[in-house]
Amino acid sequence: MSTAGIIAVVVGAVIVAALITVVARTASARRRTAHRSEAAELRQQAQAHTIQVKSARASADEKAARAKRAEAEAEEKAAQAKRDKTLAKQAANEAEHQSELARTHNDRARAIDPDVTETASMKPARWTKGPTKPLTREPSGHLE
Repeated sequence: MSTAGIIAVVVGAVIVAALITVVARTASARRRTAHRSEAAELRQQAQAHTIQVKSARASADEKAARAKRAEAEAEEKAAQAKRDKTLAKQAANEAEHQSELARTHNDRARAIDPDVTETASMKPARWTKGPTKPLTREPSGHLE
């Protein structure tokens, strides 16, 4: 082989090596571009998912807060009902005490009233719940 042939083979080999290098770099650049594009898409999906998660978490927190408020209101209502029940019992006890006191006064009044006969004073007092009319005297002298 002549010198020109050797130079042609070497130049051809250099050109083929250069072409292989250019093709390899171009392919590598395309892969990097594709990977960048895929990474950007994945970041976008991750960001959208993060927004959904934050929204769901905020919604759950809001529901928990509402439930806690409702529970506190229920506890307050239960406490108020208990106080009301206690007050009602106290009022009933006081009413019973006042009823007893009124019976005692009525019995004492009948006992010392000179216009009430012995048999009328022995009759038990009748008590009813609700409004009552005031005691009045019948023409016979008995209390009505």
